[in-house]
Amino acid sequence: MVPSLRSVTTERPIDLASTLAPLSRGSGDPCHQVTRDGAHWHASRMPSGSVTYRLTQADRHTIDARAWGPGAPEFLDRLDHMLCLDEDVSDFAPEHPKIVDAHRRFPGLRMLRTGLVFEALVPAVLEQKVHTVSARASWRKLVRQFGSSAPGPAPVGLLLPPDADTWRKIPSWTWHRANVGPQRAQTIVRAARVADALERAAAESPAEAARRLRTLPGIGVWTAAEIGQRAFGDADALSVGDYHLSAIVGWTLLGEPIDDNAMVEYLEPLRPHRYRAVRLLEISGYAHKPKFGPRTPLTDHTWH
Repeated sequence: MVPSLRSVTTERPIDLASTLAPLSRGSGDPCHQVTRDGAHWHASRMPSGSVTYRLTQADRHTIDARAWGPGAPEFLDRLDHMLCLDEDVSDFAPEHPKIVDAHRRFPGLRMLRTGLVFEALVPAVLEQKVHTVSARASWRKLVRQFGSSAPGPAPVGLLLPPDADTWRKIPSWTWHRANVGPQRAQTIVRAARVADALERAAAESPAEAARRLRTLPGIGVWTAAEIGQRAFGDADALSVGDYHLSAIVGWTLLGEPIDDNAMVEYLEPLRPHRYRAVRLLEISGYAHKPKFGPRTPLTDHTWH
């Protein structure tokens, strides 16, 4: 199968690895692989059809892309949009020395705007109120059971995620065996029933798209933010309600833990770039939290 090809170039540097990192749902993600040559492979379902794409960093300003499958032309046409090459950071003026330094050291960080709402929604819902390790194990199990082969010469094990109709039809006992509780399973099934309508949210402003998502039962502020970070290119999508984030922000920037309300108040001057600031702290290595106190429990729904 002959690939479709495209290169995109931008005046401002772009760091492909940091930019694409949120797409991966941990090591072993069936839909995302980084091969030894540094290429980033991903399998998605575009509105026009399935696609496998391979992105590589040609130089600090250029990304090379290859894509296979019926969705390849659409993917390549939207590549600059996905990588947020049009984003404006001229109003991002942090004052905290750590954020200033991180922004200076990592000028190539971009947001992500895949436009694929349901694709971002499913793993975000799986990660609601459970340990990330458990959620990602559930994601792997379900995709390997219900996903399909990625088009083109994809790396071994790369799979397309199930389509919305397949997610909708997964029986209750299969969710249970995948360690997904009824509330999260029902949220995904409800979203699958209106997946086409959800996709239209990508055409709205990030704030309006998040508002529309939150009208769906089971989708709150945290989940809408996690979707916005990947599907809408929302540089302000702060994951309020995250088990660790407020403490990490507090320890990193203030030297003490804070709660969600204090985090929101402290980061307010950084609007509309609060999520960008968090990502910069993460990739710079500044983000930290002392390793003491209770951990999130590894909930297991499969034993009974």
